[in-house]
Amino acid sequence: RQLEGGEAATSFSTGMAAISNTLFTLLKPGDRCVSVHDTYGGTNKIFIEFFPKFGIDVSLCDTTDFDRIEAEIAAGCQLLYMESPTNPTCKIMDIERLAKKAHEAGAIVVVDNTFATPINQNPLELGADLVIHSATKYLGGHADALGGAVVGAADKIEEIYHFREINGATLHPEA
Repeated sequence: RQLEGGEAATSFSTGMAAISNTLFTLLKPGDRCVSVHDTYGGTNKIFIEFFPKFGIDVSLCDTTDFDRIEAEIAAGCQLLYMESPTNPTCKIMDIERLAKKAHEAGAIVVVDNTFATPINQNPLELGADLVIHSATKYLGGHADALGGAVVGAADKIEEIYHFREINGATLHPEA
């Protein structure tokens, strides 16, 4: 929480647990999510394999075509999901520009900040509502621990915490 400057945070057993719990907390059947092709493989699987089963529509855009991403946001969405830099292609997204457009459309903005870490980028300062980290990577330092985190507004974190609590994706107590 302190590294990202958010009001609250919650932890998870893995980075993918943080991502999936956040997405399934915030989206429901009939909702639409806008994201990009260059997300982490597990995240991409959620978009193309699991969302359709739950009646959640997703539009995946070319990662560097910001005009297309903005057009998809303007067409209506409840959530914009970004990763910057992307994993593993290290493409950079204009978080501030896209977050502004998403908020104009009434969408929640979620940014996976795993590769940048809070040392290099603070998405909340750029307009994101929630920031996700896979602590397994750079935050963990040695790739010898599993974990994930979500940081943001207290009310959203409370919702995500409750979903995590019921689904059991909690961080091991000795981690």
